[in-house]
Amino acid sequence: MSYESQNTASSSSLSSLSLHNSETRRKEIFVPRVAGQIGLYVCGMTVYDYCHIGHARVMVSFDYMVRFLRSQGWQVKYVRNITDIDDKIIARANENKESIQSLTKRFIDAMNEDADRLGCARPDLSPLATEYIDEMQGMIGTLIKKNHAYAVEDGDVYYSVNSFPQYGRLSGRAQDDLQAGARVDVDSDKKNPSDFVLWKLAKPNEPAWESPWGTGRPGWHIECSAMSTCNLGNHFDIHGGGGDLLFPHHENEIAQSEAATGETYVNTWLHVGFVNVDGEKMSKSLGNFFTIRDVMQQFAPEVIRYFIVGSHYRSPLNFSDSALKDAKQALSRFYQTLKAVNELHETIVVLNEQNKALVASIEARFNAAMNDDFNTPEAIATLFELTREINRVLRLESPEERAQALGLTGALQKLGAVLGLLQSNPVEFLQGEADAGQGLTAEQIEQQIEARQNAKAAKDFALADQIRKDLLEAGVVLEDSKNGTTWRRGE
Repeated sequence: MSYESQNTASSSSLSSLSLHNSETRRKEIFVPRVAGQIGLYVCGMTVYDYCHIGHARVMVSFDYMVRFLRSQGWQVKYVRNITDIDDKIIARANENKESIQSLTKRFIDAMNEDADRLGCARPDLSPLATEYIDEMQGMIGTLIKKNHAYAVEDGDVYYSVNSFPQYGRLSGRAQDDLQAGARVDVDSDKKNPSDFVLWKLAKPNEPAWESPWGTGRPGWHIECSAMSTCNLGNHFDIHGGGGDLLFPHHENEIAQSEAATGETYVNTWLHVGFVNVDGEKMSKSLGNFFTIRDVMQQFAPEVIRYFIVGSHYRSPLNFSDSALKDAKQALSRFYQTLKAVNELHETIVVLNEQNKALVASIEARFNAAMNDDFNTPEAIATLFELTREINRVLRLESPEERAQALGLTGALQKLGAVLGLLQSNPVEFLQGEADAGQGLTAEQIEQQIEARQNAKAAKDFALADQIRKDLLEAGVVLEDSKNGTTWRRGE
């Protein structure tokens, strides 16, 4: 189904969405270009290595944004590109003595595996930069004709920053400041230190394409201008990415795109905050980054997702073991409630009027929080409120009253799904593998439970108590009920 042909929700029902626009530096009521429809472009990964937690934050943040928007009736076309040609890719392929195609395919597959495990739905389109070389060359040619770009003798093509008076409007940096702080490479033919490359002359043994300016390859910034406008049009609704891309990448995208098309490029810019480690931004250059798959060896993917969802997307996110353990503890509280409800062995019941009103109130507050620039901490607070009510109902004496927990749980999981949470089997989550592969296996735990049951049958209660204590010290909590003994990993 094409983007244009999708049914649209009424604009009046969708008018409450407000977003913090990085360009205006304020929160604004979102107004779509086409009623009920949103075109969203997100700068994706450069695929020369495994994705790190900073990448995970971008993937998860835009995933829950799209989930929420669609839950409200918006028709979203979500495009996230893949940069598969770049200096770092070439260097890594040479270092590994493998082809660029082999390297990029391997890390694209790894990226998709990581995103899938984090519960991220695939974007509607994931264009590869190498598939849009012709479109990039076409845009570069237009910029040259309009005197916004110039070719130099060696075959490089540069964008002329001075030709675009609004350059710096996204980052708030004045052109004079940019020029004063810029450095010019030795033997550079740039007219201005701030000018940036659109087309690079190929070096020996590098991948290259023929062009009117000589054999070469595109600069990084032009890639996204071509891919976004080809897939969403010259003017679209929302452009997003990590906060580190605001300058110069997104600033350059605006300059290129608007100079080439003569149209406004993007209405709303969304930028995800940095991930910090020990107060410093996580980055490969600092050597303080953690790959998603390394962290998933210690914590369940949903724990990582909750860790990300639990902070507002624009705020700094402080990465640490303790923060992930807090996320695991919070998720465990939800899943303990879901497990208790599942043990009712009742059929789904219709909510009474009081609980219907409660669910309606919580859903309204959840949606209001998400409509307010995707305020996930406030949205999660409403889920905890609903969970507390479920636990209260579970303590009631009447089976009919306790059965109301089933209907309340349905509402909890429905809202959780908007955030990509609370969809796992509760027992499987609570009995998940011990962190970092340490601790007892499920088989060892079951053996200890059987030994405890045998001790109780033999009226050796001291031994039974000791087994419970030993398991607790190993991070395993036993829960006795009339239906037998179950267990979960400790928080």
